[in-house]
Amino acid sequence: MTTSPSTTGRGFAYAPAPESRAAVDIAPSYGLFIDGRFAEAADGATFKTVNPATEEVLAEVAIGGEADVDRAVKAARKAFKAWSALPGAERAKYLFRIARLVQEHARELAVLETLDNGKPIRESRDVDIPLVAAHFFHYAGWADKLAYAGFGANPKPHGVAGQVIPWNFPLLMLAWKIAPALATGNTVVLKPAETTPLTALRFAEICVEAGLPPGVVNIVTGAGPTGRAVVAHPDVDKVAFTGSTEVGKEIIRTVAGTGKKLTLELGGKAANIVYDDAALDSAVEGIVNGIFFNQGQVCCAGSRLLVQESVADEVFAMLTRRLRTLRLGDPLDKNTDVGAINSAAQLDRIKVLAASGDDEGAQRWTAPCELPSKGFWFPPTVFTGVTQAHRIAREEIFGPVLSVLTFRTPAEAVEKANNTPYGLSAGVWTEKGAKALWTAQRLRAGVVWTNTFNRFDPASPFGGFKESGFGREGGRHGLEAYLNV
Repeated sequence: MTTSPSTTGRGFAYAPAPESRAAVDIAPSYGLFIDGRFAEAADGATFKTVNPATEEVLAEVAIGGEADVDRAVKAARKAFKAWSALPGAERAKYLFRIARLVQEHARELAVLETLDNGKPIRESRDVDIPLVAAHFFHYAGWADKLAYAGFGANPKPHGVAGQVIPWNFPLLMLAWKIAPALATGNTVVLKPAETTPLTALRFAEICVEAGLPPGVVNIVTGAGPTGRAVVAHPDVDKVAFTGSTEVGKEIIRTVAGTGKKLTLELGGKAANIVYDDAALDSAVEGIVNGIFFNQGQVCCAGSRLLVQESVADEVFAMLTRRLRTLRLGDPLDKNTDVGAINSAAQLDRIKVLAASGDDEGAQRWTAPCELPSKGFWFPPTVFTGVTQAHRIAREEIFGPVLSVLTFRTPAEAVEKANNTPYGLSAGVWTEKGAKALWTAQRLRAGVVWTNTFNRFDPASPFGGFKESGFGREGGRHGLEAYLNV
């Protein structure tokens, strides 16, 4: 967002503060990582990954087909016997090494993630990469304590885990999947998202640097057909998927009757509830973080603001005033608050759903800004006059679009919050602890934040209800998905 002294309200404008691209060395092309080394796809097929902020081609990446997935699964199966037989303390050493290497390469990984994904560098630098290291540290600590995790005296791994991850938090979702799988003795075949494969491929190099035995982690890049091949492979014992509810339903149909273990972390339409006794300055910051963090491309984004009627006008005025200060632009600039949308396809979806808000009578407010001429951009947008019948209140937009609804009583707030097929997360803003607990106990959501939003910790479980999926990732609960219990 182009700012000036008159629009920031702070009396000054921000000079550019770009992070250097010299921190990364992107190869012209990348193969598949199978059995400890990189190799071309069997049929030589490739795709291009681009910088969503500039539409610049970053690299050419191999497309894994069924034959490639089969090779990866066979490598994982071969490695499983020795890996699962290692004492937990020995497996932990590898996870500790990986965690330390992630920290050592933190700047490089943050820049690479921002280039490939479009998120602001301050988010990839301050949130994503530190949490990646933290998850490997956390599960390294669990590797020799599985007998005390509450899942039996001698829990066993499943075998080969097939994992498919999304593009919104590429390396963090990899860590959520791979760290507990390795700690519990499983081996992995992971398919990163088509639009964001580069940090997963860099992670493969980190695995080599850490001395991880060949075949324990395999990275097979590609699009939807590659992911379907991983999920459907008959020698995959455990499937873990994070992504859309539609694809999650397809995966359920694929694995039904196969005996494969399955966990799904799917879409969301989280309610962020603001009571009239909330600290409104803090609540507004939480609203902004809840929906505009990572351009709203977050499954647990607080995309529905439920604000008590008596303070609705005041909250809206404060919110729009705050949004005028956000800076949209170059994701590598350390001052940028709102980066690029991940792909042209996702931008089109956001535009269609936002247009439905106009068509159905909601009132659109858009933060004043100048969009760059190249890349995929959508300005922070707020809709008021929204009802529960609006598409923008029912469907996951996965973009920087906030729908505002009002309520009069706590019971009405809970009823409206739960009136969704999703159940991943929610937020509650109030100065009264009893009211916060009363509300949280009645919300059908896997994660409920109080007087904060989008806070994550590797020791805390994460997951949803209803069409937001099942199973938990993170903490002690995250071990269960990778153990025969």
